[in-house]
Amino acid sequence: MPTYRVTLAYDGTDFAGWQAQGAGRGRTVQGALEEALARLAGGTRIPVAGAGRTDAGVHAQGQVASFRLPTGWDAADLGRALNALLPADARVLEAAACAEGFHARRHALSKLYRYVMDTGPVQVPTRRRLAGHVPWTLDEGRLRAAAALFVGRHDFASLASSGGSVKTTVRTVTLSEVKRARPASEVPPAPGPTWIYEVEADGFLRKMVRSMVGALVEAGRGAWPLDRLRAALEARDRRLWPAPAPARGLTLVRVAYGEEATPERPGDRE
Repeated sequence: MPTYRVTLAYDGTDFAGWQAQGAGRGRTVQGALEEALARLAGGTRIPVAGAGRTDAGVHAQGQVASFRLPTGWDAADLGRALNALLPADARVLEAAACAEGFHARRHALSKLYRYVMDTGPVQVPTRRRLAGHVPWTLDEGRLRAAAALFVGRHDFASLASSGGSVKTTVRTVTLSEVKRARPASEVPPAPGPTWIYEVEADGFLRKMVRSMVGALVEAGRGAWPLDRLRAALEARDRRLWPAPAPARGLTLVRVAYGEEATPERPGDRE
């Protein structure tokens, strides 16, 4: 049975996350992909592994999924066939045959997430599906200082929401940066500045990125000093950490792989 991988983009607004949850528990991206693959495989269920188990409302530009099919397909034909069967809010951007044994999650080296946050008294309604919003003014220096706190290898237990099943809460963050978005003439601008937060790591805990953003907001508006965030991180106690930001501003941008298979990574529950 040949193995394939597909790169997916989806608007997570109307999905109950990536992971299939059974009948009556909401539409999921994994479920939609498996339904499409079953139609291509004559009704046979095709199990799919995703690189990141994104939560309800989280979007993707570069989610990767792997699966095995009972017959061989040309990669381009496979991508076109899946797009003809998938719902309008999910699309295959690229399909490729890959080595036997490839697993989208276990062989991932790192994942990059991006969070978009509008500020100002109100949010433009056309932006509400793809950007979070806070009414406060956020200080750039405080935002950058708080983002830098996450870089390196840390125990992120304080940022993990309940419901995860990981063996360890230690993760290595290689990128954690905040920048101010440039105004775009082709889309309605936010009433206040828009901030973009990007973070890359070898794995993420459930709602970890959104918890990072929640902390950035508290630091940026001056409610939490950096020393308090640092102490809360070291405490490994979720009750001491700020609330996570809404899901709608979060996007899985890309998943990185090496040339050869690598040992199973900690996993990804954003």
